[in-house]
Amino acid sequence: MKIALGSDHGGYNLKNAIKKHLEEKGIECEDFGTNSSESVDYPEFGMKVAEAVVSGKCEKGIVCCGTGIGISISANKVPGVRCAVVSDTFSAAMSREHNNANVLALGERVIGVGLALKIVDVWFNTEFAGGRHERRVDKITDIEKKYSK
Repeated sequence: MKIALGSDHGGYNLKNAIKKHLEEKGIECEDFGTNSSESVDYPEFGMKVAEAVVSGKCEKGIVCCGTGIGISISANKVPGVRCAVVSDTFSAAMSREHNNANVLALGERVIGVGLALKIVDVWFNTEFAGGRHERRVDKITDIEKKYSK
């Protein structure tokens, strides 16, 4: 499994903590930047991670910014991405089980590293339930197709 990681300056430290955590578990990560705490624009990094996931280069992605919101909006503009902003473990599980989220967004200024790592673990260990949820995810894809023509 290969995971795409990306952040702006507001999520840089959290991204690095997540990268270390995943690598300690033997999970390969590809870091799409940023590579410092110097101010940058989050859309570029959300897009890079999203493209890596949609292309199949990486199985899933994690993006971080100050709140998780801006970078998630950017990632969700790439057709095929279902990026969920999460700040608790229940939402992490539901984003996978019910929504088949393929990108996780976290806010460094919203949650601490300890909680973020728990969220990451829950998110990775929760499978998509399919069934009635598949029909709903398919409807999301249909909306995406309608507006991406």
